[in-house]
Amino acid sequence: MKITYKKSGVDIASASIFKSKIKPLVRKSFRPEVLKDIGGFGSFFRLDKNKYKEPVMVSSSDGVGTKLKIAELANKHDTVGIDAVAMNVNDILCTGAEPLFFLDYIAFSKVKEEVLVDVVKGINNGCIESGCSLIGGETAQMPGMYKPGEYDIAGFCVGVVERNEIIDGSRIQAGDVVIGLESSGIHSNGYSLVRKVFSQNELKRMGKELLTPTRIYVKQILSLLPDQNIKGIAHITGGAFYDKIARILPDNVDVRIDKSSWSVPKVFRLIQNKGNVSEVEMYHTLNMGIGMVLIVTPVSVNAIISKLTEQKLKSWVIGEVVKGNKQVHIV
Repeated sequence: MKITYKKSGVDIASASIFKSKIKPLVRKSFRPEVLKDIGGFGSFFRLDKNKYKEPVMVSSSDGVGTKLKIAELANKHDTVGIDAVAMNVNDILCTGAEPLFFLDYIAFSKVKEEVLVDVVKGINNGCIESGCSLIGGETAQMPGMYKPGEYDIAGFCVGVVERNEIIDGSRIQAGDVVIGLESSGIHSNGYSLVRKVFSQNELKRMGKELLTPTRIYVKQILSLLPDQNIKGIAHITGGAFYDKIARILPDNVDVRIDKSSWSVPKVFRLIQNKGNVSEVEMYHTLNMGIGMVLIVTPVSVNAIISKLTEQKLKSWVIGEVVKGNKQVHIV
């Protein structure tokens, strides 16, 4: 018997059919700057130089992590693609950048075609929500690397910001105010802890809540920019409050977070109580209901919260900047 690539586990014909099915889907996310359809050896995006004086490109690469195990368990695959986009666009948003385009990477050994289509639908929906274009990617079938039915997703995003409008936290000073923006749930970090706390049956029963996609903050925050009153933005992901807020602080200040200033969603307390997880561990692993943090001047607080409220995004004053040495304190 002759050995073929298909008999080795890679079906090129099926991959071609899959790509033909997603082409009309991803076109829905195309901005005017996209020059070519997907499927070539490279993706083309024309930057409108007339729109910027000194454009700086900002990039990010991230994945969804073990939240994919929940999707597999619940057999629900149409939201994790949104997570892949959110993890990237929210990150570059912290610099004040507008997301321009996104590329995905989906790897598997053997997965049903409809599952892959659902994943790409989610990615495309995330791109549409964040205003960026899904212009390419890679679908890698790798026999032996994953169990049948398993897959992994990662993404790569590029955005742009005017050089003099980059937000890097360097102007943060004592007296500034910390605003917390509501998360949609657990988002895409801490699922190894979640899967340790709950049984398989519990995870399956809670699947709908646990698979709520990561909130995308692009449109709301871009509506506030450029604003010299916003000095720092932190996406509360891995490392949560302690690591992600500290990352944007100058060396001479601390941030004090008042954990009583917002209502922590029930799912976080359920995780904490069932798993006997310490308070410090919770705020070091999970977002606790705050998906993004803005550090702003005191005079701008009311206007910013009012504008976010108009866009149906809840926010709260959750802390302050004080003199210190780049630490985050939760009290």
